[in-house]
Amino acid sequence: MSSPWRSSPKMKSLSEVFGTIPVPTGNGFWKNLRAFMGPGFLVAVGYMDPGNWATDLAGGASFGYTLLSVILVSSIFAIILQHLALKLGVASGRDLAQACGDAFSKPVAIFLWLVCEIAIAACDLAEVIGSALALQLLFGIPILAGIVITILDVFLILYFQNKGFKVIESIVLSLLIVIVCCFAYELFISQPSIAGILGGLVPQTSVVMNPSQLYVAIGILGATVMPHNLYLHSSIVQTRAIKDTDEDKAKAIKYATWDSTLSLGLAFFINAGILILAAAAFHGNNLQHVADIRDAYQLLDPVLGSQLASILFAVALLASGQNATLTGTLAGQIVMEGFLDLRIAPWLRRLITRLIAIIPAFFITWIYGESKIGELLVFSQVVLSMQLSFAVIPLVLFTGDKQKMGKFANSSLLQGIVWVITAIILGLNMYLLGQVLGFL
Repeated sequence: MSSPWRSSPKMKSLSEVFGTIPVPTGNGFWKNLRAFMGPGFLVAVGYMDPGNWATDLAGGASFGYTLLSVILVSSIFAIILQHLALKLGVASGRDLAQACGDAFSKPVAIFLWLVCEIAIAACDLAEVIGSALALQLLFGIPILAGIVITILDVFLILYFQNKGFKVIESIVLSLLIVIVCCFAYELFISQPSIAGILGGLVPQTSVVMNPSQLYVAIGILGATVMPHNLYLHSSIVQTRAIKDTDEDKAKAIKYATWDSTLSLGLAFFINAGILILAAAAFHGNNLQHVADIRDAYQLLDPVLGSQLASILFAVALLASGQNATLTGTLAGQIVMEGFLDLRIAPWLRRLITRLIAIIPAFFITWIYGESKIGELLVFSQVVLSMQLSFAVIPLVLFTGDKQKMGKFANSSLLQGIVWVITAIILGLNMYLLGQVLGFL
């Protein structure tokens, strides 16, 4: 039996920026869309972080265009699930972490918080490694030194947070434009097979039957549908100053969904672009063994015949890592405050999160050498995928509950679709876990 929320949130989500961005009155589409554009970009950057690069490169180099269908399906899943997340935030006035803390017992909420922290740490691990790799490729800085340097972005993020939320959104958009331009150039000179791309967008049974393809495919799923992004989106959508009426909430959900869908469409272009580039440059030239970002950087210039290819590749990687760092910081703050109602200094919260990622990256690199970096990146995305169900199931439960969501509850059709998506995610993860443990 469903029931209403137990109580009102003790504090607004991200209270320092809650409702700080004005929205226009009236129904002008473009004027309203401009006002609500921004949160979707912050969410989208999580779908194109360095972890995505590792899985997409591995998929394209090893299997050609085959796994394009996985990126497409994962992107569709992401668009639908992010719609639920933003709807929860607007309709209930709660982010997903607050909703879990309100609806579940304290032990369950603490368990979900711990699981989410693992996901954030896995994501941050990818950002640390990706940024360190980019620094090495561009400036020759050793990986271990680059990993330590990434601690400094704690203070950079704090500086921009104090300038207002629109400033953060503008920075993210600028870095996104850099990434898009870099990959547009890479794709243009790589001359990929149009027939191969179109064929790759059609799902194939080999993805499930081949253990190697399945491992990378689930890594792509984990890198595309990111659990902490569901918490993030349900919070940052509340930065817009809307009235507490059904009409204004419906308007906010409409334009926030446009923002999210367009932004995730851009993320699909980037992810598909990385895989297509790897398929065209490496798989198509009998270089299927290239599954490492460093190898890709070194081979792009001679394979594509352009001196700019490798540089732009590394620049895009650095922009990707720094973008994902911004959103990871916010997500960490949201889940700690929402689940535990615990507020600590932002710099300390960020430093703790970064150290959790830096310590394993530093010691694995130190002990096993830089050759293990690529494997660590792919593994971090599989860990993300394993945590996904713990965020998706509560989200689906809450947004389908009329007692909690009122007129904004999911329709029967949408609820059926999202439960199918949840079952697919859970089933694939359990299948992979069975293979890893030797049961299948």
